[in-house]
Amino acid sequence: MNRRMILNTVGKMILWEGVFLLLPAVVALIYREACLLPILLTAAFALLTGGGLSWFCKPKDSVIYAREGFMIVSLSWGILSVIGAFPFWLSGEIPSYVDALFEIVSGFTTTGASILPDVEAMSRGLLFWRSFTHWIGGMGILVFVMAVLPNVSERSIHILRAEVPGPVVGKLVPRMKDTAKILYLIYFVMTGVQILLLLAGGMPAFDAVLHAFGTAGTGGFGIKADSLGGYSPYLQWVIAVFMLLFGVNFNLYYLILIRRFRAALKSREFWTYLAIIAAATAVITVNLHGASGAWGESLRHAFFQVSSIITTTGYSTVDFNLWPALSKGILLVLMVIGGCAGSTAGGLKVSRVVLIGKQIRRELQKLLHPRSVKSIHFEGRPVDEHTLTGVSSYLSVYLFSFGIVFLMICWEPFGFETNFSAVMACFNNVGPGFSAVGPLANYAAYSDFSKLVLSFAMLLGRLEIFPLIIFLSPSTWMRKKV
Repeated sequence: MNRRMILNTVGKMILWEGVFLLLPAVVALIYREACLLPILLTAAFALLTGGGLSWFCKPKDSVIYAREGFMIVSLSWGILSVIGAFPFWLSGEIPSYVDALFEIVSGFTTTGASILPDVEAMSRGLLFWRSFTHWIGGMGILVFVMAVLPNVSERSIHILRAEVPGPVVGKLVPRMKDTAKILYLIYFVMTGVQILLLLAGGMPAFDAVLHAFGTAGTGGFGIKADSLGGYSPYLQWVIAVFMLLFGVNFNLYYLILIRRFRAALKSREFWTYLAIIAAATAVITVNLHGASGAWGESLRHAFFQVSSIITTTGYSTVDFNLWPALSKGILLVLMVIGGCAGSTAGGLKVSRVVLIGKQIRRELQKLLHPRSVKSIHFEGRPVDEHTLTGVSSYLSVYLFSFGIVFLMICWEPFGFETNFSAVMACFNNVGPGFSAVGPLANYAAYSDFSKLVLSFAMLLGRLEIFPLIIFLSPSTWMRKKV
């Protein structure tokens, strides 16, 4: 294992975190807030630590193999979270370090689960840092670093595969560095367009920037007690549409940029994603109208929450905890499905759900016709058995990991619905659950142990389990040869 390469790259990650912390420091300076000093101290620590690691651990061999890629991703996300929690803790705005760690892990993993009982009491500098972590974690800080650093090896595809969610990750263009640049260019432009549309609707500039960060990263940290309930219907529609757009595979946007419209519109995953959203919105709209409310209002709330939950953003316009059982059941299923592969959304991903469905169908056909041989096609191409095995393995590990995490917090006295939905929301990077962890509630009542377990679940969900399992495996550290 190339340990010096791992430490050198992790050092660069920490160095960039120090740079990123200068932005909330500017916000704190503008508003003359006391949190400025803790932010600057954390930034200085990150710059010194990251600079030292990257300087003293210069590798002789800069090649990144699969094992190094997984190790870099796991270490980077863990260390960035540990350091990123310092401003909350040092400022005293979140007195418990465990709570601060939970909040920042929730930010970087774009989960949006919070322990804050009164988010509106937090300083603007720390609110900015809190939401900015969504934007950083959405596309992935390692993807960003690959885009801006010189001499990025083509072997860095292993980092991209470990950090970008989905069953298959490849390069958009021949050079890895150019792929990272394209991804972030699309990300920047879409975020900017959303900010402009929010400003056009009368949203204050500070609110517009933070909500765009939360939407782009599909994170969902609110800055108001009622999330987005107090904003106008226009602003709610804008955010709902952009949540849907950020849940789409970014490869499709690249195909549109190079005018390959036919290839973009042939995506099976994209049309399945839209079909799920349309069907869920229709059923919930009828269900809500039957319970109470006008058609227009029911449609707006239904579409918003469906977009929010399937993209694992977690914003809310109403307390869906009070919705009928059918509507809540649909939202629970959407938490599991998630957005498209190659998007900023969490969950299983629509592509995996489609492939699992095709595998089940093939197995049923084999029962009826044992001698039949049928290949599975997806996006117009045959899917190799290696990919299908990977999807099945991921589902098995997903269910096993979910069960372990759920059992570890079952001793908490909140009841089955709260604990189950809390694990579901954290594991799939959604944020709000049901009952005591609903959209207008928080996770503050959980014990420190359970908060640490749920924080680990957020990291498992964001990195799609395998990087952390490989990182924690003793054989990974003991083996010297690749």
